[in-house]
Amino acid sequence: METTKNQPLLTPIMRWFMLAMVLANIASSMSPLLMPIYLTELGASVGQVGLVFTISSVVILILQIMGGWISDSIGRLRAIAIGSLGGILGFLAMLLAPTWQWMLVALMIYQFPFALVGPSFQAFIAEHSTEENRGKVYGVTTTIYQITGVVGPPLGGFLAGVFGFKMMILGATIFYVFAAGLRIWMATTMRSAEKRKSEQLSLTSFKISLRTLFGMIFAGGVITWIFVTDGVSDIAFRLSGELQPLYLKQIGGITLQQIGFLGSVNAVATMFTPMLSGKLSDQYGERVPIVIGFSMIFGGLVLFLIAQPYWVFVVSWIIFGIGGGLLGPAYQSLISKVVPQRLLGTFSGVFHSSLGLISLPAPWLGAQLWERFYPRLPFMISSSAVLFIIPAIWFKFKVPEKPIEVNESPGMVVQEHH
Repeated sequence: METTKNQPLLTPIMRWFMLAMVLANIASSMSPLLMPIYLTELGASVGQVGLVFTISSVVILILQIMGGWISDSIGRLRAIAIGSLGGILGFLAMLLAPTWQWMLVALMIYQFPFALVGPSFQAFIAEHSTEENRGKVYGVTTTIYQITGVVGPPLGGFLAGVFGFKMMILGATIFYVFAAGLRIWMATTMRSAEKRKSEQLSLTSFKISLRTLFGMIFAGGVITWIFVTDGVSDIAFRLSGELQPLYLKQIGGITLQQIGFLGSVNAVATMFTPMLSGKLSDQYGERVPIVIGFSMIFGGLVLFLIAQPYWVFVVSWIIFGIGGGLLGPAYQSLISKVVPQRLLGTFSGVFHSSLGLISLPAPWLGAQLWERFYPRLPFMISSSAVLFIIPAIWFKFKVPEKPIEVNESPGMVVQEHH
């Protein structure tokens, strides 16, 4: 994609793309903070809540690799449109679920769009930007994306608190249906900036893509260290992440509306940092904002654990937002530079499925630590793990001077040059 100084960072197709993404993720962000509480109202214990999120994660592990490969093969917009149809089914299933066991089934169906939309998002933006301005583009798109966190959680908290959880899920479903319609329209009427034609879905091409990417992951270079450090942080966050709403309600004594407001405050704080992350990435390298971001998250976790008044929880979530806003664009920019664009979708699927497999027992384990020892223990382990990976990121997250070379034959050998 060629750019000029007078050309805006976001092309018209990217603006439509982000509008659909915002609508879809307003819907998706209305329920996560409240879902653990809703599951308990449906009869689930704290341990069963952890089990629900562990089991539902299995589906995304199975589907993400296929979803990324499909995105690479048939194109980003078409893959996103197909995934959005699955999202509608997921929302309808959640709306109709009468018990926590049926909600588990609904949440499994709900994972389908993430398998196709998730791997396509980063790849689509990489294909509509240059390496010189990619950090800024990811910064802009991440900032726009944070609208979903500003609107979704408080809207979900309001609907659930005033009208009940079913009405909240109905509102989310309406938002998602509009987004899905827009995505289908884009897939049928617009042409992406992909520089290659759609490929036939075949077992041979799937095997080649997997062989390439696993070779890159185990080559010992930047991608290996991204995998290791992200794996540790993913386990840490999943150990306590789904338990945060329960901690806020049961330990902190916070209402549903206040929990929704925390999600909104977090998103507002996040909106102020992606642009800074992109600029720092383009000027000083991606490791700088990543290290600062994880340091902020560590500080937020420590403050979260000692918080008692509500305003201290608010401050901790602001710090979480600032740190998280720094991580996203930097990570996306780094991955887009060390992975060939034609494999970005498959890489996203392989990468996140591998990490998800590693962290699969984490929600259940966190719930066991909560019940068998004391509620703060999962959060203490999470903060310690975040602190542990910061030195590795600083010393290992350096982009190779030469690009990765990939042999196109089925017996390809992947090698990183430093």
